[in-house]
Amino acid sequence: MRVLLMTVPVFLPLAGGFFLLAFPAGRKAVSEKKQERNRLLFMEAVVLVSSLLVWALILSGRGAQETVLFYLAGNDLKVFFRLDGAGCVFAGLVSFLWPFATLYASEYMEGEERQKSFFAFYTMAYGVTLGIAFAGNLVTLYLFYEILTLVTFPLVLHYRNRESRAASRKYLYYSIGGAAFAFMGLVFILIYGNTADFILGGVLNRGVPGFHTNTILFMYVLAFFGFGVKAALFPVHGWLPKASVAPTPVTALLHAVAVVKSGAFAILRLTYYSYGADFVRGTWAHVVVLTAVLITIVYGSTMAVREAHFKRRLAYSTISNLSYVLFGVVMMNPLGLAASLLHMVFHALMKICAFFCAGAVMHKTGKQYVYELSNMGKQMPVTFACFTIAGLSLTGIPLFAGFISKWSLAQAAVSTGGAVGIIAVCVLLYSALMTGIYMLTVTVRVIFPGGKEKCSVPAKVDEAGWRMLIPMVLFAVLLVVLGVYSGPLVRFITGVAEGVTV
Repeated sequence: MRVLLMTVPVFLPLAGGFFLLAFPAGRKAVSEKKQERNRLLFMEAVVLVSSLLVWALILSGRGAQETVLFYLAGNDLKVFFRLDGAGCVFAGLVSFLWPFATLYASEYMEGEERQKSFFAFYTMAYGVTLGIAFAGNLVTLYLFYEILTLVTFPLVLHYRNRESRAASRKYLYYSIGGAAFAFMGLVFILIYGNTADFILGGVLNRGVPGFHTNTILFMYVLAFFGFGVKAALFPVHGWLPKASVAPTPVTALLHAVAVVKSGAFAILRLTYYSYGADFVRGTWAHVVVLTAVLITIVYGSTMAVREAHFKRRLAYSTISNLSYVLFGVVMMNPLGLAASLLHMVFHALMKICAFFCAGAVMHKTGKQYVYELSNMGKQMPVTFACFTIAGLSLTGIPLFAGFISKWSLAQAAVSTGGAVGIIAVCVLLYSALMTGIYMLTVTVRVIFPGGKEKCSVPAKVDEAGWRMLIPMVLFAVLLVVLGVYSGPLVRFITGVAEGVTV
């Protein structure tokens, strides 16, 4: 039973996607509308079954034991699943969001071309992301991390126009380069570690002949930036704003859950469960990665203020806020690890809500730029109410979920002491100010337009349909609920960071 619970959630979406790609278009007697409906029902059923199995696994506590898939290089390299506390956080997040994202996509993609391939790869990406969450060692994580590039590349390419081709090539080049650097970090763990398994505190063995601290630190930095490609870490972030040409259900998952969170989660695993925070803390390598994270936070939030394109503004916001997750990682202490996991969860809710709102506006009006949204709040009040809640939460206003995680990040920074803690807190405050500007100016514009801008919106615009509204409203409500009652989640994540919850 445990083997099924560990493997079916990963491989069922993969099989479902392959089946959809291989399945013939259907008989001519069956209308295209009916084929589309059957396809969507099939994909939603696959995703729901996988999500239910994930939560059954988490709640039953059956993921702590190993489920070996196969061996590589004889019996030297083991590919296996094991769901520890950190894996539960990531897997629980992904399995909660994906069914609602699929529901949203079912309406957004109505009437679009190449729906079959879209939903096939969209569903396969779910299984691969769960594989990353379930990975019991660095070998397994790296394997699924590479596969994630392959199944998300066609999603970025979906529209097949010049912009999509350019964006998908850039995404592929960046991802391949990042994977090469990450692979170097993996090799050194295999050579100089007691095991490749994820163990809180790290697995390095200083007694191995040829162990040179600076060399190992250099490999850690390479792997950090390698995995940092998908986490949109400066200066390897360039693919992310370009990827906003993809359909909104894709960008929402790229920027909120699947790709960027997989990159951040891989760095978290690399730092706390492979190389070890104690090994890196206080070294030149620590200074390098901390500096890169702080620069990314400032750069992303500043560029978001300057960006007029609605989805690209949110993309730069993702660059900044994803580095909040990495900010917690590079604090190199349990407080930082807990804050990192907490912001991973809350940022996913905030950003997927914001992207869904932006997608609803673009889907119903065709408007793509912020300056085109004036006076639209009266015609899409539910959508922009949800967007405002996401914006307030991203800014870190009290009574919203974002405040909880950002307060935890600030506590982790202060706990480090010295100039580093002061600089880190100042960066957080600057980013919060910029976040308030680039998010809430949208709200002000749609509610209080000025001058000639009142005529920029079409005469009549309706809200999106229920399949798009339900996820937006649900996530907005959760941002409020978790802002005032997040105690159980905070305690669970704190236990994970302290090694109590495994």
